[in-house]
Amino acid sequence: MSQFNLLNEINSLIPMDGPMTRGPLPRWQKKALEGSRSVKNSSSSLINISNLSFHKLSLSTTHSANTSSAAKSPGDKKKKTPAKRSPGRSHTTTPNNNKTPNSGGDDRFIPSRSNSNFDLCHYMTNNADNTVENNMSPTQEAQSAMEKALSEGMNVPNASQQRLLQYNIKAPAAPEGHQNPLRIIYSQSKAPSTVKASKRYIPQAADRILDAPDIIDDYYLNLLDWSASNILAVALGNSIYLWNAGTGQIEELLTLEGSDHVCSLAWIQGGGSHLAIGITNGTTELWDCDRTKRLRIMEGHSGRVGSLSWNSYVLSSGSRSGTIVHHDVRDRDHIVSTLNAHTQEVCGLKWSPDGRFLASGGNDNLLNIWASVSGEKHSQTQPLYTFNQHMAAVKGLAWCPWSPGILASGGGTADRTIRLWNVNNGTNLNTVDTRSQVCSILWSQTYKELISGHGYANNQLIIWKYPVMTKVAELTGHTARVLHLAMSPDGTTVLSAGADETLRLWNCFVPDPAKSKAPEKLKSAKSIFKQSIR
Repeated sequence: MSQFNLLNEINSLIPMDGPMTRGPLPRWQKKALEGSRSVKNSSSSLINISNLSFHKLSLSTTHSANTSSAAKSPGDKKKKTPAKRSPGRSHTTTPNNNKTPNSGGDDRFIPSRSNSNFDLCHYMTNNADNTVENNMSPTQEAQSAMEKALSEGMNVPNASQQRLLQYNIKAPAAPEGHQNPLRIIYSQSKAPSTVKASKRYIPQAADRILDAPDIIDDYYLNLLDWSASNILAVALGNSIYLWNAGTGQIEELLTLEGSDHVCSLAWIQGGGSHLAIGITNGTTELWDCDRTKRLRIMEGHSGRVGSLSWNSYVLSSGSRSGTIVHHDVRDRDHIVSTLNAHTQEVCGLKWSPDGRFLASGGNDNLLNIWASVSGEKHSQTQPLYTFNQHMAAVKGLAWCPWSPGILASGGGTADRTIRLWNVNNGTNLNTVDTRSQVCSILWSQTYKELISGHGYANNQLIIWKYPVMTKVAELTGHTARVLHLAMSPDGTTVLSAGADETLRLWNCFVPDPAKSKAPEKLKSAKSIFKQSIR
């Protein structure tokens, strides 16, 4: 029989309404009664101790007193019942050098705070009502308060969709000349893996240099032209030389007598061997270079012929007097019409590739666009457009080979700009300040780019990206202004003639190897660099 059942039987024998009338209990009943009371006190002590573990903010002295009184049994003051640890208490003993004397002689109870979150308790204590009302977790409540604080004061219709952290006042600019040493580190970024890096290489030095002694240093003349049959014609003083770029052979075509000298050169279109030559006496000569024979002399100007341009069988010539004459080289009466729109020397003259427009630039700072006569190869006598935006002589003229109606024009020292025009509607598409005298312009046949030759102050060649007109490369080497430019038949090489009496070959428009290969008929031009000219 258990102690609790025995105690119940004893209690049932004792009357509870009045005092005990029987004599003293037997010894064995007293022991059983004392044992039962000890068990009850031990259970009560355990309950009190476990409750203390959940009220860690109570005074430690109170815990000590309760623990001491609960651990002792009434019948044995020297015997102590070991107290069990609560599940939440840490097993690490907290050091305590300053112990408070206890009247009961027991150690002070020090609760463990390692498992307590005081920040959360403090927040829940202060915001208990709001949390209950809004039914929000502490994390959501804190996030909501932060969003409200950050968006406060933003006078916008929908502040939640705007930037929360931003400058109300623009940050001050760095002082002039300041260079941030970390700019390169933090400004570099890797290109996407899907984008292939360009393999194009633009040499910064000329591939070949040829001597050009006695070349006339005159901005208004045009003394260089490269034929479709890969023959370069260049005027040096009063003589004309032909250089075969494929074989490297040099031949003297003619030498003028007296004080006359060559002012302009132009090969006929289509790869023929006929070369037009403008002379200081106002005449224009037509030569057959294969037979080294002069075919005819055409008059019509009172001043030197500084510019020439072909449109099929019609040769247009511009003179120092400001007139432009159309010559039909097939007829005895070769003069078709005369144009009078410039008041000073015509130094730039170019027919468009489709033969629809003629552009003329003069020393009077004017650029005229002439429309061709329907069904004919010459132009009308009145200009279609007259542009006066240039502030100096307009010599550099070039038509875009792959976009009909787009013209590039360049001005002299007082202007220094390149302007892009759409002659279909007469608009100026773009203007860029080159900071140098513009002497000549060429369009690339391989890339959407154009190259320009310049005079003072840098005497350089510049490759421009079309249509934004940003610099792609800058080629230097000439020690005097670059007077003339010519393009090879395959469109890969540019030849520049400088007032420093040198001709320089720049291999700057080689097709990208990643793209399709060039046609077979253009591969023969590679032999141009196999010859050692100098």
